[in-house]
Amino acid sequence: MSAIELEPPPPGLEMEHRALFTGEALSFLAQLSTTFQDEVDRVLKLRTLRKAQLDLTGDLPGFSTAMAHVRADPHWRVSPVPARLQCRHVDIGDLAPCDTERFCQALKSPAQGIQVDFDDGNCPTYHNQIKGIYNVYQAVHNQFTNVPPISKAPILMLRPRAWNMMDHSLMVNGKEVPGPLYDFGLLMFHNGSLLFQNQSGPFFYLSKVESFLEARLWNQIFTWTEQKLGLPVGCIKATVLIENILASFEMEEILYELKEHSAGLNCGIWDYSASFVNKFGHRPDFLLPDRSKYVNMEKRFLRSYMDLLVQTCHRRGALATGGMAALLLPPDTDSALYSTVMQTVTRLKLLEIKAGVDGFMVYDMDLIEPMQKLFQAHTTAENQLNELRSDLQVTREDLLSMPAGGVTLFGLKHNIAVGILFIEAWLTGRGHFFYKGQVEDSATAEISRSQVWQWIRHQVKLEDDGTTVTRALVQDLVKEMMGHLKETILCKTVRDEQRLATAVSMFLEVVQKSDFPEFLTTYLNLDHTFLSSQSQHQKLEQLQSKL
Repeated sequence: MSAIELEPPPPGLEMEHRALFTGEALSFLAQLSTTFQDEVDRVLKLRTLRKAQLDLTGDLPGFSTAMAHVRADPHWRVSPVPARLQCRHVDIGDLAPCDTERFCQALKSPAQGIQVDFDDGNCPTYHNQIKGIYNVYQAVHNQFTNVPPISKAPILMLRPRAWNMMDHSLMVNGKEVPGPLYDFGLLMFHNGSLLFQNQSGPFFYLSKVESFLEARLWNQIFTWTEQKLGLPVGCIKATVLIENILASFEMEEILYELKEHSAGLNCGIWDYSASFVNKFGHRPDFLLPDRSKYVNMEKRFLRSYMDLLVQTCHRRGALATGGMAALLLPPDTDSALYSTVMQTVTRLKLLEIKAGVDGFMVYDMDLIEPMQKLFQAHTTAENQLNELRSDLQVTREDLLSMPAGGVTLFGLKHNIAVGILFIEAWLTGRGHFFYKGQVEDSATAEISRSQVWQWIRHQVKLEDDGTTVTRALVQDLVKEMMGHLKETILCKTVRDEQRLATAVSMFLEVVQKSDFPEFLTTYLNLDHTFLSSQSQHQKLEQLQSKL
């Protein structure tokens, strides 16, 4: 019998907490955690070991000779996906399900799917996790009014937290439960059977997978869960987000490990770009230039990554999906800005369609139908699985080639602002925010703080006037930008100013560290300041509920 310790419910969510944490649900979570905890620990230690080996030897990753037989075998394919996954043209991305209004709006939208995001676009406070998981429960059990039944609504692509995140509310046998097991376990226990009965799931996104061994672990978790819940083996389908340079060399192996459970692979720009700094940021040869000017999907290293992903997926009968359009359409449809935004999104998404992707994401729901029409205008079927891209030959050098370019003052200030504002958002319990006409989340925060750290480390010179990027320069720029940052967050109270000052301190601490913190979200999730801010927020809510 496992020893289970569960925190009391967040204020105002007592009913939701009772509904989710039944005795049976807790027993299932405990079994899930105890069955796989050791293997989770092992894959995380293997990550650390691999990074240490790369650092110590100076080697670079490549296609594994040990797994060459998997890549060389032309015969294997992933299992076909269900009918509702055949067309993945446009999903809504970065949708934190704790936002009930936006979640219901998405369920009523014409999108093919919804990325129900407990990861990049979500701040994993106790309140947000319970609210978000319960909202999924309501959607699957058709408890929302004026919302289509789950069999008619866009498919739910459930995205649990990544392996780097622990949950602080639940302990099993004296250990905190890994965030992805907590999210996946509750979502499957309460919704898996009903989603399957309605031919609408259960479908998942898997974040920040770095190797085929991690894909193998997920496959074992899926099979164990299907057996425990009496579901057919292979009914769980998952799209793996290839967000790390190491994983790009193992895409075929990742598909192979998830053969029965694969819904394909996904490529995106910012987490993937940040992984170069994560793995090789201390090496001068891997200095990543200003992302605002020199980094986009047309650059060789990113274009090669997308091409290889499409080629790999389609060769194995799997769907390949692209990243999220973060730009927001302005309200005035007749404005020049509206036209510019629409043209920019259309150009970038057409690039992905022509590369052979089967779908991608948008944040702004007003972009759903224009992007669906774009797919219809340039493709002839539900997907592009027939686009095998057999003409391509992507090499190790293609994937590891850094784009040329320098660093601008604008780019430095933009990265500083995004990093600080993301931390400030987390301190208020929000996983994403809006800045300069687009949505920003943990992916853009990761690349922003990564670049500032790397530019300080290598003391790069600004293109503008040759000024060297140093810790002192970044500190001076932060002071200069405080007025702008206060305006951006609509700073009105002393509490707002204190929170912004805390975010600034935390950002400066992260970008000045000698050793690069692997994930900003891990750093925040384990930081006393963030945890205590959530505790204070809960106490404030409790007081307000009593008034």
